[in-house]
Amino acid sequence: MMFTTEPLRWGGALALTGSYLALCAGIWRAQWRNRAAASAPADWLVVYASQTGNAHYLAERSAELLATGGLSARAACISTLDLDVLRGATRVLFIAATYGEGDAPDTAAPFAGRLMAAGADLAHLHYAVLALGDASYANYCGFGRALDAWLAQQGAARLFERIDVDRGDTRALAAWQHHVGRLAGTADAPDWEAPAYGAWRIGERLLLNPGSAGAPLYRLALLPVSGSLPAWEAGDLAQVSPPSDPGHPREYSIASIPSEGRLELLVRLQRREDGTAGAASGWLCEGAASDDAIQLRIRAHQRFRLGENARRPLIAIGNGSGLAGLRALLKARINAGVDDNWLLFGERNAAHDFLLQDELQGWADAGWLKRLDLAFSRDGAQRRYVQDLLRAEARQLADWVERGAALYVCGSLQGMAGGVHEALAEILGEETLDALTTAARYRRDVY
Repeated sequence: MMFTTEPLRWGGALALTGSYLALCAGIWRAQWRNRAAASAPADWLVVYASQTGNAHYLAERSAELLATGGLSARAACISTLDLDVLRGATRVLFIAATYGEGDAPDTAAPFAGRLMAAGADLAHLHYAVLALGDASYANYCGFGRALDAWLAQQGAARLFERIDVDRGDTRALAAWQHHVGRLAGTADAPDWEAPAYGAWRIGERLLLNPGSAGAPLYRLALLPVSGSLPAWEAGDLAQVSPPSDPGHPREYSIASIPSEGRLELLVRLQRREDGTAGAASGWLCEGAASDDAIQLRIRAHQRFRLGENARRPLIAIGNGSGLAGLRALLKARINAGVDDNWLLFGERNAAHDFLLQDELQGWADAGWLKRLDLAFSRDGAQRRYVQDLLRAEARQLADWVERGAALYVCGSLQGMAGGVHEALAEILGEETLDALTTAARYRRDVY
Protein backbone atom coordinates (compact mmCIF):
# COMPACT_ATOMS: atom_id res chain seq x y z
CA MET A 1 0.00 0.00 0.00
CA MET A 2 1.33 3.43 -0.92
CA PHE A 3 1.07 6.28 1.60
CA THR A 4 1.21 9.96 0.62
CA THR A 5 1.32 13.25 2.51
CA GLU A 6 -1.77 14.58 0.69
CA PRO A 7 -4.20 13.81 3.56
CA LEU A 8 -1.91 15.68 5.94
CA ARG A 9 -1.76 18.70 3.66
CA TRP A 10 -5.54 18.64 3.17
CA GLY A 11 -6.04 18.26 6.90
CA GLY A 12 -3.83 21.28 7.58
CA ALA A 13 -5.64 23.33 4.97
CA LEU A 14 -9.02 22.36 6.35
CA ALA A 15 -7.91 23.21 9.87
CA LEU A 16 -6.75 26.67 8.77
CA THR A 17 -9.96 27.17 6.81
CA GLY A 18 -12.02 26.15 9.82
CA SER A 19 -10.08 28.56 12.04
CA TYR A 20 -10.59 31.39 9.57
CA LEU A 21 -14.33 30.68 9.29
CA ALA A 22 -14.58 30.61 13.07
CA LEU A 23 -12.81 33.98 13.18
CA CYS A 24 -15.24 35.45 10.66
CA ALA A 25 -18.23 34.02 12.48
CA GLY A 26 -17.09 35.42 15.81
CA ILE A 27 -16.50 38.87 14.36
CA TRP A 28 -19.87 38.76 12.55
CA ARG A 29 -21.66 37.87 15.79
CA ALA A 30 -19.99 40.77 17.60
CA GLN A 31 -20.90 43.18 14.80
CA TRP A 32 -24.50 41.90 14.75
CA ARG A 33 -24.86 42.38 18.51
CA ASN A 34 -23.42 45.90 18.35
CA ARG A 35 -25.62 46.96 15.43
CA ALA A 36 -28.68 45.39 17.01
CA ALA A 37 -28.04 47.45 20.16
CA ALA A 38 -27.52 50.63 18.14
CA SER A 39 -30.73 50.13 16.16
CA ALA A 40 -32.93 49.42 19.20
CA PRO A 41 -35.68 52.08 19.44
CA ALA A 42 -34.95 55.25 21.42
CA ASP A 43 -35.97 58.89 21.25
CA TRP A 44 -32.33 59.98 21.26
CA LEU A 45 -29.12 58.35 20.16
CA VAL A 46 -25.86 59.64 21.65
CA VAL A 47 -23.04 58.47 19.40
CA TYR A 48 -19.44 58.58 20.60
CA ALA A 49 -16.21 58.35 18.61
CA SER A 50 -13.69 57.73 21.36
CA GLN A 51 -10.02 56.82 21.50
CA THR A 52 -9.05 57.03 25.16
CA GLY A 53 -12.51 57.04 26.73
CA ASN A 54 -13.34 60.74 27.16
CA ALA A 55 -16.00 60.80 24.43
CA HIS A 56 -17.49 57.56 25.75
CA TYR A 57 -17.73 59.01 29.27
CA LEU A 58 -19.39 62.22 28.02
CA ALA A 59 -21.84 60.24 25.88
CA GLU A 60 -22.95 58.23 28.90
CA ARG A 61 -23.43 61.42 30.92
CA SER A 62 -25.36 63.05 28.05
CA ALA A 63 -27.67 60.04 27.71
CA GLU A 64 -28.28 60.06 31.47
CA LEU A 65 -29.11 63.77 31.37
CA LEU A 66 -31.63 63.24 28.58
CA ALA A 67 -33.17 60.41 30.56
CA THR A 68 -33.77 62.72 33.55
CA GLY A 69 -36.25 64.57 31.34
CA GLY A 70 -38.17 61.38 30.66
CA LEU A 71 -36.62 60.83 27.23
CA SER A 72 -35.49 57.45 25.99
CA ALA A 73 -31.79 57.85 25.26
CA ARG A 74 -28.97 55.44 24.58
CA ALA A 75 -25.22 55.86 24.06
CA ALA A 76 -23.70 53.92 21.16
CA CYS A 77 -20.24 53.62 19.65
CA ILE A 78 -19.86 55.09 16.16
CA SER A 79 -18.52 51.72 14.98
CA THR A 80 -22.12 50.42 15.23
CA LEU A 81 -23.48 53.16 12.99
CA ASP A 82 -24.51 52.53 9.39
CA LEU A 83 -26.92 54.16 6.93
CA ASP A 84 -29.86 52.07 8.14
CA VAL A 85 -29.33 53.27 11.72
CA LEU A 86 -29.00 56.88 10.57
CA ARG A 87 -32.11 56.62 8.41
CA GLY A 88 -34.06 55.24 11.35
CA ALA A 89 -32.91 57.91 13.80
CA THR A 90 -34.40 61.38 14.11
CA ARG A 91 -32.34 62.95 16.92
CA VAL A 92 -28.66 62.18 17.38
CA LEU A 93 -25.97 63.80 19.51
CA PHE A 94 -22.42 63.13 18.32
CA ILE A 95 -19.43 63.33 20.66
CA ALA A 96 -16.34 63.05 18.48
CA ALA A 97 -12.72 62.95 19.53
CA THR A 98 -9.93 63.75 17.11
CA TYR A 99 -6.84 61.58 16.97
CA GLY A 100 -3.36 62.68 15.94
CA GLU A 101 -3.32 65.38 13.28
CA GLY A 102 -7.05 65.59 12.65
CA ASP A 103 -7.73 61.89 12.16
CA ALA A 104 -10.79 59.93 13.21
CA PRO A 105 -10.41 57.64 16.25
CA ASP A 106 -9.89 53.95 15.49
CA THR A 107 -13.53 53.15 16.22
CA ALA A 108 -14.63 55.77 13.68
CA ALA A 109 -12.22 54.88 10.88
CA PRO A 110 -14.68 52.66 8.93
CA PHE A 111 -17.43 55.30 9.31
CA ALA A 112 -15.13 58.09 8.14
CA GLY A 113 -13.60 56.08 5.33
CA ARG A 114 -16.78 54.63 3.85
CA LEU A 115 -19.99 56.23 5.06
CA MET A 116 -18.72 59.81 4.99
CA ALA A 117 -17.26 59.22 1.55
CA ALA A 118 -20.74 58.43 0.25
CA GLY A 119 -23.79 60.63 -0.01
CA ALA A 120 -26.95 60.08 2.05
CA ASP A 121 -30.28 61.84 2.42
CA LEU A 122 -30.41 62.85 6.08
CA ALA A 123 -32.97 65.66 5.81
CA HIS A 124 -35.05 63.98 8.52
CA LEU A 125 -32.21 64.07 11.06
CA HIS A 126 -31.65 66.64 13.83
CA TYR A 127 -28.21 66.55 15.39
CA ALA A 128 -25.52 68.33 17.41
CA VAL A 129 -21.76 67.75 17.62
CA LEU A 130 -19.39 68.04 20.56
CA ALA A 131 -15.86 67.98 19.13
CA LEU A 132 -12.97 67.05 21.44
CA GLY A 133 -9.46 68.10 20.55
CA ASP A 134 -6.22 69.87 21.38
CA ALA A 135 -5.67 73.39 20.08
CA SER A 136 -1.90 72.86 19.95
CA TYR A 137 -2.44 70.67 16.86
CA ALA A 138 -2.83 72.27 13.45
CA ASN A 139 -6.05 70.42 12.61
CA TYR A 140 -7.81 71.19 15.87
CA CYS A 141 -10.97 69.09 16.39
CA GLY A 142 -10.50 67.91 12.82
CA PHE A 143 -12.74 64.86 12.88
CA GLY A 144 -15.55 66.54 14.84
CA ARG A 145 -15.55 69.46 12.43
CA ALA A 146 -15.50 67.15 9.40
CA LEU A 147 -18.38 65.13 10.84
CA ASP A 148 -20.41 68.29 11.50
CA ALA A 149 -19.83 69.54 7.94
CA TRP A 150 -20.72 66.16 6.41
CA LEU A 151 -23.98 65.90 8.35
CA ALA A 152 -24.98 69.41 7.25
CA GLN A 153 -24.11 68.61 3.63
CA GLN A 154 -26.44 65.59 3.78
CA GLY A 155 -29.32 67.86 4.78
CA ALA A 156 -29.38 67.18 8.53
CA ALA A 157 -30.44 70.11 10.73
CA ARG A 158 -28.35 71.33 13.67
CA LEU A 159 -30.08 71.46 17.05
CA PHE A 160 -27.41 74.00 18.06
CA GLU A 161 -23.96 75.00 16.82
CA ARG A 162 -21.02 72.64 17.20
CA ILE A 163 -19.07 73.03 20.46
CA ASP A 164 -15.29 72.55 20.33
CA VAL A 165 -13.48 71.44 23.50
CA ASP A 166 -9.79 72.18 23.94
CA ARG A 167 -8.19 69.58 26.21
CA GLY A 168 -11.24 69.13 28.41
CA ASP A 169 -12.04 72.82 28.79
CA THR A 170 -14.69 73.00 31.53
CA ARG A 171 -16.45 76.06 30.07
CA ALA A 172 -17.05 74.32 26.75
CA LEU A 173 -18.29 71.18 28.50
CA ALA A 174 -20.61 73.29 30.66
CA ALA A 175 -22.05 74.87 27.50
CA TRP A 176 -22.73 71.39 26.04
CA GLN A 177 -24.34 70.26 29.28
CA HIS A 178 -26.51 73.39 29.27
CA HIS A 179 -27.75 72.68 25.73
CA VAL A 180 -28.43 69.00 26.46
CA GLY A 181 -30.21 69.98 29.67
CA ARG A 182 -32.50 72.29 27.70
CA LEU A 183 -33.28 69.47 25.27
CA ALA A 184 -34.14 67.29 28.26
CA GLY A 185 -36.26 70.04 29.80
CA THR A 186 -34.15 70.30 32.94
CA ALA A 187 -31.71 72.94 34.10
CA ASP A 188 -30.80 71.71 37.57
CA ALA A 189 -28.58 68.75 36.76
CA PRO A 190 -25.29 68.70 38.70
CA ASP A 191 -22.13 69.65 36.80
CA TRP A 192 -20.07 66.86 35.29
CA GLU A 193 -16.98 67.10 37.40
CA ALA A 194 -13.89 65.01 36.86
CA PRO A 195 -12.51 63.14 39.89
CA ALA A 196 -10.34 65.27 42.14
CA TYR A 197 -6.57 64.96 42.03
CA GLY A 198 -4.86 63.13 44.86
CA ALA A 199 -1.46 63.79 46.37
CA TRP A 200 1.19 61.22 45.50
CA ARG A 201 4.90 60.98 46.16
CA ILE A 202 7.77 59.44 44.22
CA GLY A 203 8.91 56.27 45.93
CA GLU A 204 11.53 55.41 43.32
CA ARG A 205 12.91 56.99 40.15
CA LEU A 206 15.22 54.94 37.92
CA LEU A 207 16.85 55.95 34.63
CA LEU A 208 16.23 53.02 32.27
CA ASN A 209 18.40 54.03 29.31
CA PRO A 210 21.74 55.50 30.45
CA GLY A 211 23.94 56.28 27.45
CA SER A 212 21.04 56.21 25.01
CA ALA A 213 21.08 58.37 21.89
CA GLY A 214 17.45 59.17 22.69
CA ALA A 215 15.96 61.28 25.45
CA PRO A 216 16.24 59.93 29.01
CA LEU A 217 13.44 57.58 30.02
CA TYR A 218 12.62 56.98 33.68
CA ARG A 219 10.71 54.32 35.56
CA LEU A 220 8.76 56.00 38.35
CA ALA A 221 7.10 54.29 41.29
CA LEU A 222 4.41 56.48 42.89
CA LEU A 223 2.59 56.02 46.18
CA PRO A 224 -0.34 57.95 47.72
CA VAL A 225 0.77 60.48 50.31
CA SER A 226 -2.03 59.21 52.54
CA GLY A 227 -4.61 56.46 52.38
CA SER A 228 -4.59 53.23 50.45
CA LEU A 229 -3.78 52.60 46.82
CA PRO A 230 -6.82 53.24 44.59
CA ALA A 231 -8.13 50.64 42.18
CA TRP A 232 -7.38 50.61 38.45
CA GLU A 233 -7.10 48.08 35.64
CA ALA A 234 -4.31 47.30 33.22
CA GLY A 235 -4.68 49.70 30.30
CA ASP A 236 -5.79 52.68 32.40
CA LEU A 237 -4.15 56.11 32.40
CA ALA A 238 -2.69 58.43 35.02
CA GLN A 239 -3.35 62.16 34.63
CA VAL A 240 -0.63 64.36 36.14
CA SER A 241 -1.22 68.05 36.81
CA PRO A 242 2.18 69.78 36.74
CA PRO A 243 2.60 72.77 39.09
CA SER A 244 3.78 75.02 36.24
CA ASP A 245 0.72 74.28 34.07
CA PRO A 246 -2.04 72.88 36.30
CA GLY A 247 -4.84 73.58 33.85
CA HIS A 248 -3.47 71.14 31.27
CA PRO A 249 -2.86 67.69 32.76
CA ARG A 250 -0.69 65.18 30.92
CA GLU A 251 -1.68 61.54 30.55
CA TYR A 252 0.59 58.54 30.94
CA SER A 253 -0.08 54.82 30.51
CA ILE A 254 0.09 53.04 33.85
CA ALA A 255 2.80 50.39 33.77
CA SER A 256 1.76 48.39 36.84
CA ILE A 257 -1.26 46.70 38.38
CA PRO A 258 -2.59 47.39 41.91
CA SER A 259 -1.43 44.07 43.35
CA GLU A 260 2.17 45.26 42.91
CA GLY A 261 1.55 47.86 45.61
CA ARG A 262 2.55 50.93 43.62
CA LEU A 263 1.60 52.90 40.53
CA GLU A 264 4.39 52.84 37.96
CA LEU A 265 4.96 55.08 34.95
CA LEU A 266 7.55 55.10 32.17
CA VAL A 267 8.20 58.77 31.44
CA ARG A 268 10.47 60.15 28.74
CA LEU A 269 11.96 63.55 29.52
CA GLN A 270 10.70 65.96 26.88
CA ARG A 271 12.46 69.21 25.99
CA ARG A 272 11.07 72.24 24.19
CA GLU A 273 12.85 73.95 21.31
CA ASP A 274 14.55 76.35 23.74
CA GLY A 275 15.96 73.42 25.71
CA THR A 276 13.71 73.73 28.76
CA ALA A 277 12.10 70.59 30.11
CA GLY A 278 8.43 69.78 29.49
CA ALA A 279 6.05 70.90 32.22
CA ALA A 280 5.02 67.41 33.34
CA SER A 281 7.95 65.25 32.25
CA GLY A 282 10.46 67.75 33.66
CA TRP A 283 8.61 67.81 36.97
CA LEU A 284 8.40 64.02 37.20
CA CYS A 285 11.88 63.20 35.91
CA GLU A 286 13.96 66.03 37.40
CA GLY A 287 12.06 68.61 39.43
CA ALA A 288 10.04 66.70 42.02
CA ALA A 289 11.80 65.56 45.17
CA SER A 290 10.71 62.51 47.15
CA ASP A 291 8.73 64.66 49.60
CA ASP A 292 7.00 66.80 46.93
CA ALA A 293 3.31 66.16 46.26
CA ILE A 294 2.51 64.93 42.74
CA GLN A 295 -1.07 65.84 41.78
CA LEU A 296 -2.40 62.72 40.04
CA ARG A 297 -5.69 61.05 39.27
CA ILE A 298 -6.51 57.80 37.49
CA ARG A 299 -8.70 57.68 34.41
CA ALA A 300 -10.30 54.52 33.11
CA HIS A 301 -9.28 53.75 29.53
CA GLN A 302 -12.02 51.33 28.49
CA ARG A 303 -10.71 50.98 24.94
CA PHE A 304 -7.35 49.64 26.13
CA ARG A 305 -8.45 47.38 28.97
CA LEU A 306 -8.36 43.63 28.46
CA GLY A 307 -12.12 43.19 28.88
CA GLU A 308 -13.39 40.28 26.79
CA ASN A 309 -9.84 39.68 25.53
CA ALA A 310 -8.56 38.64 28.96
CA ARG A 311 -8.36 34.93 28.05
CA ARG A 312 -7.61 35.29 24.35
CA PRO A 313 -4.11 34.99 22.91
CA LEU A 314 -2.53 38.45 23.07
CA ILE A 315 -0.20 40.10 20.56
CA ALA A 316 1.31 43.19 22.22
CA ILE A 317 3.08 45.62 19.88
CA GLY A 318 4.87 48.83 20.80
CA ASN A 319 7.93 51.00 21.08
CA GLY A 320 9.64 53.30 23.58
CA SER A 321 7.58 54.37 26.58
CA GLY A 322 4.63 52.51 25.05
CA LEU A 323 6.06 49.49 26.83
CA ALA A 324 4.34 50.89 29.95
CA GLY A 325 0.80 50.07 28.82
CA LEU A 326 1.84 46.72 27.36
CA ARG A 327 3.75 45.77 30.50
CA ALA A 328 0.63 46.27 32.64
CA LEU A 329 -1.49 44.14 30.30
CA LEU A 330 1.09 41.34 30.28
CA LYS A 331 1.53 41.48 34.05
CA ALA A 332 -2.24 41.23 34.59
CA ARG A 333 -2.42 38.18 32.32
CA ILE A 334 0.58 36.53 33.95
CA ASN A 335 -0.97 37.03 37.39
CA ALA A 336 -4.14 35.40 36.03
CA GLY A 337 -2.13 32.40 34.77
CA VAL A 338 -2.51 33.24 31.06
CA ASP A 339 0.67 32.53 29.09
CA ASP A 340 -0.51 32.85 25.49
CA ASN A 341 1.37 36.14 25.02
CA TRP A 342 3.55 37.54 22.23
CA LEU A 343 5.44 40.82 22.62
CA LEU A 344 6.95 42.71 19.69
CA PHE A 345 8.93 45.74 20.84
CA GLY A 346 11.16 48.32 19.17
CA GLU A 347 13.77 50.82 20.37
CA ARG A 348 17.10 52.32 19.26
CA ASN A 349 20.06 50.26 20.55
CA ALA A 350 20.07 46.97 22.39
CA ALA A 351 22.99 48.09 24.56
CA HIS A 352 21.17 51.11 25.99
CA ASP A 353 17.46 50.86 25.14
CA PHE A 354 16.40 47.29 25.97
CA LEU A 355 13.88 48.54 28.51
CA LEU A 356 12.97 46.20 31.40
CA GLN A 357 15.29 43.64 29.88
CA ASP A 358 15.66 41.38 32.93
CA GLU A 359 11.91 41.21 33.52
CA LEU A 360 10.95 40.59 29.89
CA GLN A 361 13.67 38.00 29.40
CA GLY A 362 12.63 36.33 32.64
CA TRP A 363 9.03 36.10 31.45
CA ALA A 364 10.18 34.60 28.16
CA ASP A 365 12.44 32.06 29.88
CA ALA A 366 9.61 31.06 32.23
CA GLY A 367 7.18 30.58 29.34
CA TRP A 368 4.90 33.51 30.15
CA LEU A 369 5.87 35.04 26.84
CA LYS A 370 5.49 32.51 24.06
CA ARG A 371 7.43 34.89 21.83
CA LEU A 372 9.58 37.96 22.42
CA ASP A 373 10.61 39.70 19.19
CA LEU A 374 12.76 42.82 19.30
CA ALA A 375 13.77 45.44 16.76
CA PHE A 376 16.61 47.85 17.56
CA SER A 377 16.58 50.36 14.74
CA ARG A 378 20.11 51.73 15.19
CA ASP A 379 21.85 48.36 15.42
CA GLY A 380 23.11 47.10 12.08
CA ALA A 381 23.55 48.74 8.72
CA GLN A 382 19.85 48.76 7.86
CA ARG A 383 17.13 50.32 10.01
CA ARG A 384 14.70 47.75 11.39
CA TYR A 385 11.46 48.69 13.14
CA VAL A 386 8.68 46.83 14.91
CA GLN A 387 6.54 46.86 11.75
CA ASP A 388 9.34 44.99 10.00
CA LEU A 389 9.07 42.28 12.66
CA LEU A 390 5.39 41.90 11.80
CA ARG A 391 6.10 41.46 8.10
CA ALA A 392 8.84 38.93 8.84
CA GLU A 393 6.42 36.93 11.00
CA ALA A 394 3.35 37.38 8.79
CA ARG A 395 2.38 33.70 8.78
CA GLN A 396 2.67 33.42 12.56
CA LEU A 397 0.69 36.62 12.99
CA ALA A 398 -2.12 35.36 10.78
CA ASP A 399 -2.15 32.04 12.64
CA TRP A 400 -2.49 33.80 16.01
CA VAL A 401 -5.32 35.98 14.74
CA GLU A 402 -7.09 32.98 13.20
CA ARG A 403 -7.15 31.27 16.59
CA GLY A 404 -8.66 34.32 18.26
CA ALA A 405 -5.80 36.62 19.23
CA ALA A 406 -6.31 40.26 20.15
CA LEU A 407 -3.84 42.93 19.06
CA TYR A 408 -2.84 45.79 21.38
CA VAL A 409 -0.58 48.60 20.13
CA CYS A 410 1.02 51.16 22.45
CA GLY A 411 3.62 53.82 21.70
CA SER A 412 4.35 56.68 19.35
CA LEU A 413 1.70 57.88 16.93
CA GLN A 414 4.28 59.23 14.48
CA GLY A 415 6.09 56.46 12.66
CA MET A 416 5.34 53.38 14.74
CA ALA A 417 1.54 53.38 14.91
CA GLY A 418 1.06 54.16 11.22
CA GLY A 419 3.75 51.69 10.17
CA VAL A 420 2.27 48.93 12.31
CA HIS A 421 -1.24 49.61 10.98
CA GLU A 422 -0.01 49.44 7.38
CA ALA A 423 1.82 46.16 8.06
CA LEU A 424 -1.25 44.64 9.73
CA ALA A 425 -3.44 45.73 6.82
CA GLU A 426 -1.02 44.12 4.36
CA ILE A 427 -0.94 40.86 6.30
CA LEU A 428 -4.57 40.55 7.41
CA GLY A 429 -6.42 42.78 4.94
CA GLU A 430 -8.22 46.06 5.59
CA GLU A 431 -11.63 44.41 6.01
CA THR A 432 -10.35 41.98 8.62
CA LEU A 433 -8.61 44.81 10.47
CA ASP A 434 -11.80 46.88 10.45
CA ALA A 435 -13.74 43.86 11.72
CA LEU A 436 -11.18 43.29 14.49
CA THR A 437 -11.55 46.94 15.50
CA THR A 438 -15.34 46.61 15.63
CA ALA A 439 -15.02 43.43 17.70
CA ALA A 440 -12.59 45.26 20.07
CA ARG A 441 -9.80 42.83 19.21
CA TYR A 442 -7.60 45.55 17.71
CA ARG A 443 -6.93 48.29 20.26
CA ARG A 444 -4.45 51.15 20.29
CA ASP A 445 -3.11 53.60 22.85
CA VAL A 446 -0.78 55.80 20.81
CA TYR A 447 0.30 59.38 21.27
